[in-house]
Amino acid sequence: MITIKALVPELAADYFDFFDNRAFTDDSPYRCYCQVYQMSKADGKALKSNIADPGQLARELAAQQIESGRLKGYLAYVDGMCIGWCNANDRANYPAKPLHDVPFHAPAEKREKAVVCFEIAPEYRGKGVATALLARVCEDAKAEGYAVVVGFPVVRDERYEWDCLGPVRLYEKLGFVQAAKAKRDKSMVMRKEL
Repeated sequence: MITIKALVPELAADYFDFFDNRAFTDDSPYRCYCQVYQMSKADGKALKSNIADPGQLARELAAQQIESGRLKGYLAYVDGMCIGWCNANDRANYPAKPLHDVPFHAPAEKREKAVVCFEIAPEYRGKGVATALLARVCEDAKAEGYAVVVGFPVVRDERYEWDCLGPVRLYEKLGFVQAAKAKRDKSMVMRKEL
């Protein structure tokens, strides 16, 4: 049984326990802590001048972003243990000039929520965790008065370990439709009217 909770500062310990101990147990050399999407080009420039241990710096930045409310999303739990994460935020909260060229930002008046990352503990992948997370994002977005939820999957011919944006079929399963193809690689924008 999967329980979904919105990330709040009081759940930061669960968030870090997940990223430190379960998110990348399939031998990833880097713990991302999902903070980069909230970073502007200016943040990135400042970051480059301070890099000693990128993993520790990412963790510290994520802690600051959780405390300030910049990093938003949902945690998935099984038997009280955090086993999954989904970064979902108002599109207006993502930087207009992001560190990486990603199309997440949109003006506040559009009332759009963006889903930009999923991370599921390897032993729980393929068991409906991402579906439960995305369903909760849509449910809460509708209750909060959002007009649309968007996602940014990449079309792939085979499974890719770093596919944090989620597969197209995940979005289609929950009623999202293709709205646009991104200018880069095989990315697309999936959209669900609420």
